[in-house]
Amino acid sequence: MKKPNRKLKQFPVLKSDEDAEEFVANADLSEYDFSNFKTVKFEFEKKAARINMRLPESLLKSVKERAGKRGIPYQRFIREAVEEKLAKKG
Repeated sequence: MKKPNRKLKQFPVLKSDEDAEEFVANADLSEYDFSNFKTVKFEFEKKAARINMRLPESLLKSVKERAGKRGIPYQRFIREAVEEKLAKKG
């Protein structure tokens, strides 16, 4: 049996951790639209190794723009790109 279509609520703007904690404690989250949420990848491993590489300025500019669109530092963007490539088989 299909659930009836219902309009889901948008999440409120929460300005502090305390506001977020109160919201989660009291809200029925099944009533809210999660479709605009982004997946967050947490980095737990210590980053002790360093590299130095030279890139064409145009490539670095593109990397910084793409990282900016995602709202992450460009070095994290590069690290994620390397991780994704290494995770692929072949």
